[in-house]
Amino acid sequence: MKPYKILKHQNPKPFILIPHQRSLFSALSSSTSDQSQSPSSEISPDVLVESARSSGWHFIKHLSPNLDSSLISTVLLNLHKTPELALQFTSHVEFHRLDIKTRCLAIAVASRLPSPKPTLNLLKRTLSSDIAGVAVIFDELALARERLGISTTILFDLLIKACCEMKRVDEGLECFYMMKDKGFIPKIETCNALLSTFLKLNRTESAWVLYAEMFKMRIKSSVYTFNIMINVLCKEGKLKKAKDFIGFIENLGVNPNVVTYNTIIHAYCSRGRVEGARFVLNAMRSKGIQPDSFSYSSLISGMCKDKRLEEASEMFEKMKEMGLVPSAVTYNILIDGYCNEGDLGKAFRYRDEMVEQGISSTVSTYNMLVHALFMECKMDEADDLVKEMEEKGLSPDQITYSILINGYSRCGNVKKAFSFHDEMLTKGIQPTRITYTSLIYALSKRNRMTEADNLFEKIMKKGVAVDVIMFNALIDGHCADGNMERAFSLLKEMDKLNVPPDDVTYNTLMQGHCREGRVEEARELLDEMKRRGVKPDHVSYNTLISGYSRRGDMKDALRVRDEMLSTGFNPTLLTYNALIQGFCHNQEGDIAEELLKEMISKGITPDDSTYLSLIDGMGNIDQSVESCNSC
Repeated sequence: MKPYKILKHQNPKPFILIPHQRSLFSALSSSTSDQSQSPSSEISPDVLVESARSSGWHFIKHLSPNLDSSLISTVLLNLHKTPELALQFTSHVEFHRLDIKTRCLAIAVASRLPSPKPTLNLLKRTLSSDIAGVAVIFDELALARERLGISTTILFDLLIKACCEMKRVDEGLECFYMMKDKGFIPKIETCNALLSTFLKLNRTESAWVLYAEMFKMRIKSSVYTFNIMINVLCKEGKLKKAKDFIGFIENLGVNPNVVTYNTIIHAYCSRGRVEGARFVLNAMRSKGIQPDSFSYSSLISGMCKDKRLEEASEMFEKMKEMGLVPSAVTYNILIDGYCNEGDLGKAFRYRDEMVEQGISSTVSTYNMLVHALFMECKMDEADDLVKEMEEKGLSPDQITYSILINGYSRCGNVKKAFSFHDEMLTKGIQPTRITYTSLIYALSKRNRMTEADNLFEKIMKKGVAVDVIMFNALIDGHCADGNMERAFSLLKEMDKLNVPPDDVTYNTLMQGHCREGRVEEARELLDEMKRRGVKPDHVSYNTLISGYSRRGDMKDALRVRDEMLSTGFNPTLLTYNALIQGFCHNQEGDIAEELLKEMISKGITPDDSTYLSLIDGMGNIDQSVESCNSC
């Protein structure tokens, strides 16, 4: 009979027998092939430790289904001084089957590694599994920390960081207070992670509460902390307080950095307060802090939004003179600014300069230029630009396709618009609500209302959240087609889906009624829109004035004109043209002539429609010209 070596469990528990004179792994391989379903109690932790140290991962993975949490804990304790090995062992066992104690022990061992990433990954897996609440995880980490003799707060700090990265900031805050209750002081980086997450989630009040708690706990803030709080003030629109906060920082002996000032500059520019941003830029320079590319890009962006394009270009040149290299972002800001103003020549010149400087055009660059070309219905040039984009290895994205579909829809090429819709689906790019609205708009403008309705139903079935713009496009199409019944059924559907109608919705329906001569029904809609809190605009009043004037009901037309004046709206060219046309049709040329004089005195220039109405009303061209010349 062959002698046997006994490999016992640490606490002595049942053990397995391995022939003494055979090598360990030849014995293990035969043992596992014969007893692949061995219960955990028959597997020695020493065998698993030896296997890990000898890289026997295949063997460990084979046994993994039979390893219980207790056995794995024992192995982890044996390997805790070699955390790299312990982490590898953890990756070869079924982590999801472990109890919370063993998971937290594995996390604690991993925290000994130089990089926090493995620990964060294990924490996130544990949090997302919902095996236990964050309070239980915290307590189990505290026990594991004691078992391993870890003296730092790294486990709790990383737990809070994991919560923040998962946007579970309230659980992170709960851990913060648990640390406080146990007498632990969180690291400033941990506090910053919480503050930053509150900021990203627009929970500025929570950020201030936490900041006050940090102050009470005498946690020393870093410049990064102060930058976050300045960002909080900026998000709250308290720009003066944000500027004053810099003085508070300096009194605490902390030097603001370029990010501190850039945060405030960006906030001013985002709100269209470019002069305020300039003041901050100058203050920054006076402190010996040189503006960087972000500082200038923010100012250039603010100027472009404010349509101060020449100043934006001058600032761009100054930026280059300072030795700063503009990025694709800076060029794109200028290109977008000139595109929005319709100055395609300047936009393309900046694109060319960008390429000459060795900066590749981005998908955003092409999207801006393509959109600008479609605004001028330059479809062929837009098409060429998309081809150039693809030749350079850039793939059109969701925005590109939305621009193309919207562009071709607006320019009347419905077939091309739908071909791009099909192409984006083929490429696995999902159309957006804007994409579908463009297609419905295109069909509606071509009176293809059955197709528009079918597409709308298809969109609804897909679960796309429809909005007022999409409804307005459909309602406009049905009103133009004379199908007022369908138009009003869509208004009811808007109410069912909690999509509030706007002034465009009501104006479209009013125009539909007026086209059919049902001006009183249009008048009722004006009253309804007021009841629902939708403010009438010029179009609303002009629609009614035009409707009454076409019917010859000039008293009602003037009554609406007076109502329009009482609400603060001045008559427009359309208002006067409708009234002049109405009075002329009623053979009341004298009143029409008085309206013409009033119109000109208010600085409104008559157009062809005005003169044609007067000619019609006065009976001869000479009299009309004489009337106009005498004004």
